[in-house]
This record gives sequence, structure tokens and C-alpha cells, in this order.
Amino acid sequence: MSTFPNAAATGCFGALALELRAGDAPPALALPQARAAELAALVAADLGRLVPEAAGLDLGLLAAAFDPVELLRPGWPVHAELQRLVARAPSASAGGARLIAFGSRDDQLPPALQPDADYAGGAFRLLPFVLQGDSEAMDEVGDRLEQVLLDAGMAGAGTALCAQEAFGAAIEHARYLTVHDLAAMMAMQYEHAGLAGAWPLVESALIDPTAVAWLDAPPEPLVRVHRGRAQIALLDEANWRSAGWAPPGDDAVRLSRQFERFQMRQRQLAALLQAHGIEVCFAHCPSGSDPREWMAR
Repeated sequence: MSTFPNAAATGCFGALALELRAGDAPPALALPQARAAELAALVAADLGRLVPEAAGLDLGLLAAAFDPVELLRPGWPVHAELQRLVARAPSASAGGARLIAFGSRDDQLPPALQPDADYAGGAFRLLPFVLQGDSEAMDEVGDRLEQVLLDAGMAGAGTALCAQEAFGAAIEHARYLTVHDLAAMMAMQYEHAGLAGAWPLVESALIDPTAVAWLDAPPEPLVRVHRGRAQIALLDEANWRSAGWAPPGDDAVRLSRQFERFQMRQRQLAALLQAHGIEVCFAHCPSGSDPREWMAR
């Protein structure tokens, strides 16, 4: 997997990942401030146990449960806003590292930190955190987090129990991930779901929005991603056939059904990219045109 920019030079992005029991869902997606502070203290202790150098860094935890697609978006908007708020928080009274918990007040969070109810049904939920410190310390801690968390980043039993009680949902597993780990997991999930071609588009938007990424693998739809925007080639059935996206053969009924499946696949890819915060538009490619040349204009 390509290297992701963790954050600014002085921060590292990660999450406490909660795998809920199948069919169980928390009654609320965010914890009140008091429970958020309790959970943040346990998270800080866990991270200090796993990577002792992390104990000297500021930790900001957002005690709200997100779907992975909400965190893996261009510009890392949830983590970036959390990092901004941590940077603005007052210094610790006795100096040293700060522990800052963000929870709901009157069941409300700022819009930039509010999980989307449309993605609340998944069993894999993520509570984002940010570690901040000077650049030299962050280089060392960032490397250690990447080495440790994916293989040995299980949360402590007390942390898992606190999260289970606070969210009111049974938790099968609780562990820590960096955003790199999360991205690698999503890449594997998309591959297992038959969507391997979609992940490089998302990854490109995360790593370098200025780069141009293509999905150009017929019979998959033709997609171009650039600057956080995806264009999907909109072909009529005649152009779909002449441009090489149709399977071989001349059975009109079979080809018509295949074209309908192609259009369904376009809608599926559009929904996936939009879930990752990538704007989608359909680019009408006139009959007789080369869709690739038309898209690259």
C-alpha cells in the first residue's frame, strides 16, 4: 500500500476500532462529555502501554462512532478538525502532555464532528484520535505506531468494557489502528467484495488529490478521478458496444441485459465514491467518440 500522509508534521491520526456483535447497534453514536473523558483516559493508558513514547504527546479523542468511509475521505476532514481543536485547547496547567476528550453536549456535536446517520448500520465503528507533539517525537512515535498497532494493538479489557457500557452495545473486539492500517483493511475488504478496482481511485484521492487516477479495465465502467472529483463515462448502448465494453457475441437480448448490469455497476461505483467524500459526475460520451479521449479533455 502506498504511504499516506498521517497529518501535519506534528500529528498522527488513528482510531479506536470497535467490532460490534452482529445485529447490535449503539442507541447513540456519540458519548456525553463525562463518559468521553473516562474513555479518553483509558485510551491514553493503552497507547502508553503499547508505545511508551506516546505518553509524552497530546492526545485528542473524539468519542463518536464513525463508519470507515467517513474517516477515509480526501483531506481527512474528521481528523483534521479534531487536530485543529486539539491545537486550540488550553495548555496543561502543570505543563506536559494534554488529554482532551470531545463528547456530545445535550446530545449534540459540532457538524464537522458528527457521524452521519446514513452510515450508522455497520458493525465496525471507529472513534478517531489524534496524537500531537514536536516533529522529532512524532516521527519516532508514528513509526512505532505503524509497527505495533496492526499486529498487537488490542485495547485493554477495561477500555473495551467502558466502551461497551458507554455505547450500550456488545463489543466483540476493540483495537487500535492508524489510518494507514484502516486503509489497508478497506483495500482488502473491497477486493473481497469484488470492488478491487475502486480502491486505487479512493487511495489516489487520499494520497495526492492533484494526481489523475483511472479505472480503465473493461467490462468495468470507465472512471477518472482528479482533485477530489470523479467522472464516470456515460455511454449509450451503441457506444458501449463499439468502444469495447460489451462482451463478445451478437445476441441482442443478452447484450441488452449486460448493458443494464453495466449501468448498475456504474451506480454502485458512484455510491461508493460519494461515500468516501468524492464528488461524482457522469460525463456523457457521444456515440462514435473515444470515451478515454473524451474524459481526458
